[in-house]
Amino acid sequence: MMTTLPLAGIRVLDISQVMAGPFCCMLLGDMGADVIKIEPKVGDSTRTSMGFRLKGEDSPGFLALNRNKRSIALNLKDEADREIVYALAKTADVVVENSRPGATKRLGIDYDTLAAINPRLVYASISGFGQTGPWAQRPGFDLIAQAMSGILSSNGFPGMEPAKNSISVADLGAGMFAAYGILSAIIGRQTSGKGQYIDASLLEAALGLSIWETTEYWGTGKPPAPIGSANRMSVPYQAVMASDGWFVFGAANQGLWLTFLKVLGREELQEDPRYSSNALRVENRISLIESLAPTFLTRTKDEWIDALLAAGVPAAPILDYGEAVNSEQAIAREMVQMIPHPVEGEFKALGFPVKMRGTPQQVRMGPPLLNEHGDEIRRELIEKGLLAPASEAAE
Repeated sequence: MMTTLPLAGIRVLDISQVMAGPFCCMLLGDMGADVIKIEPKVGDSTRTSMGFRLKGEDSPGFLALNRNKRSIALNLKDEADREIVYALAKTADVVVENSRPGATKRLGIDYDTLAAINPRLVYASISGFGQTGPWAQRPGFDLIAQAMSGILSSNGFPGMEPAKNSISVADLGAGMFAAYGILSAIIGRQTSGKGQYIDASLLEAALGLSIWETTEYWGTGKPPAPIGSANRMSVPYQAVMASDGWFVFGAANQGLWLTFLKVLGREELQEDPRYSSNALRVENRISLIESLAPTFLTRTKDEWIDALLAAGVPAAPILDYGEAVNSEQAIAREMVQMIPHPVEGEFKALGFPVKMRGTPQQVRMGPPLLNEHGDEIRRELIEKGLLAPASEAAE
């Protein structure tokens, strides 16, 4: 029996493409919202933009970001198709778009236009740099936001070429922050009775996630430099080389530091004034790790991990993605879902990263085919008296 999810009854118009907007709307759909994906006639560009396929025409990237949605294909430059958007706006709670600032106004589907139709509408725009400011009209991608937020300058290893975070933190972060704003606005609407406009950007998402790095800059007056796998606020806390490969550990407070030294048999470092506090260990991280390196080489990574975990010091192997998604923990937490699809049959996708005990999320629908629900959505609007039948519209 299907559980009634928290956002059941909330309708979202997803007028977005690629990653940030679709990810935001998928999160809302996973929580029960009725997400209607309004696509161009040629479809979301992500349907065909990746270099590999499973069985059908849609790329794995599209499939990964668009479950729990219905699709209708519209030409928003066409007056008749815009009328369908206006009709849908009367029934909607949320609109999400990620066009360049000004594009929706030129199309006549901007916040002011749709809010005049439905004052309760929560309208979220996601862009590269936000709707205002001197960079607003610049094209924005995740790499660009990582570069202009400071992430690229602080990632990787000293002296090496700039290293992008392999995860699209700006794109995905913007989607999550937009979802956070949308849900807050829906709650606020319960009191005010009115929706509002939400302005999210990749740049601000990247900056918003840079808590440690900006704190280090303001605290020291120096921009953070690349430090590999190490932590900016706690030492030792990084990847190290054992006799047979790399592993990670974290002695992130004074108690763990003392326990860590006992496991390593390096209690003499307790007396070294350079390492007597976390602040001093941060300052002298390089010399400390150089001192510890020969000790780590005396045992295998599994031996060190087992010994550290037995003593209560966090430690772990470095898994690749194949190992990670097939790990016993990921399986126990249902982080791999089999998603139904009319062409693929079933395909693997990530599960729900937040678990809801009272209203557990469900994959109610697989990613839609292009315009798969176009006729269905039109019929719903006609039945509600919000859209004229095709024969009457033609007259």
